[in-house]
Amino acid sequence: MRRVMTVTALIAAAGLMTACGGSSGDGDDKGSAGSSTAASSSEASSEGEDKTYEVTLEVGGEGKSSVYYTLGTNGTEQVTLPWKKSGEMTLNPTERKVGIIVSVVPGPVKLSNGQLGAAPCSITVDGKKVVEDQGGVEGAHKCEYTLN
Repeated sequence: MRRVMTVTALIAAAGLMTACGGSSGDGDDKGSAGSSTAASSSEASSEGEDKTYEVTLEVGGEGKSSVYYTLGTNGTEQVTLPWKKSGEMTLNPTERKVGIIVSVVPGPVKLSNGQLGAAPCSITVDGKKVVEDQGGVEGAHKCEYTLN
């Protein structure tokens, strides 16, 4: 086991050194490194500060069901419907650039026609509903949104 970990660490270190040691090939590494650093720092400052979002996940319907969600961390709950979970998510400029996914996947519920189908769900960000799924037999059976 120790040998596998050592080999893995060496491979990772070699990959990092290779990625960091590249040059532009024009012979003037000093000039290109300086302009790259300046561009990176100006991009970072133009992206701004951390941003906090108020996110609410909701699952409608009646009865009991399971709910799977991602709201900063992954979770699973056996719940009585309707169900709601809110939380604040603070994203730094890098996370905002790539985006962070929030989602809710409702479990099955008994529909008015007696069939089993997905419960309806929605996601609200800062008071604005951004995703909604009506549930039922047809449809996506999940709500997913990328914060950025």
